[in-house]
Amino acid sequence: MNKIALFLFFIVTLTAHSQDWEFEKPNYKEIEKNIQDADSPLFYKTLMDRFQNADSTLTLQEKRHLYYGFSFSDRYSPYGHSKSMDSLMVILQKDSLSGQELDRVIGLSDSLLAENPFNVRAMNYKLLAFEQKMEKANFEKTYVRMSTVFDALLSSGNGVSKEEAFYVIYTSHEYDLLNLLGFQFGGMQQLIEHYDYLTVAKNEAGIEGFYFDVSPCLNAMSKMFGE
Repeated sequence: MNKIALFLFFIVTLTAHSQDWEFEKPNYKEIEKNIQDADSPLFYKTLMDRFQNADSTLTLQEKRHLYYGFSFSDRYSPYGHSKSMDSLMVILQKDSLSGQELDRVIGLSDSLLAENPFNVRAMNYKLLAFEQKMEKANFEKTYVRMSTVFDALLSSGNGVSKEEAFYVIYTSHEYDLLNLLGFQFGGMQQLIEHYDYLTVAKNEAGIEGFYFDVSPCLNAMSKMFGE
């Protein structure tokens, strides 16, 4: 199962790097304002409906409002943990899965996505199952959703400095981005101001680590403890 997972991430990597990115930090205040305008194409419900329908015509601006705008949702919980993930890990330890187990992977992944629609690991597990079940249409829809998330993330920066940090609304996306870009976690994570700094294993590019702006995560934590 791990070999297939890495293969799927590689596909997304090729798609992401085919774009000519112009990095732009998300303006959270502007995003919050725009997604509340019911007459705007950036209205959040409109964006989420299009995302759930696997709309591949979303513009980069719309993808960014969709992803970063979720941090203003009542459903946003960056530090939650689901038992569905634990159950998934047990199933995915097997070398091969039966049809019933593949359906179970899809069901558990859907449970995770109901809590966090941008859980790319859950999307990846669905891709694994759909590929083995040869469900091409469902595979392609899930792939579009995963690409949408990564497009938003990769548009925010390159991570090599605080000034050019990646902007994430979930800390799990830090590690997802490392995998996507072909790096291995180096074993050290450090919170510097409102940035997570993750070291990476020795690599040909000579990069020692990446910076991730985690402001929404920290704001959610402050709000949680404040209450």
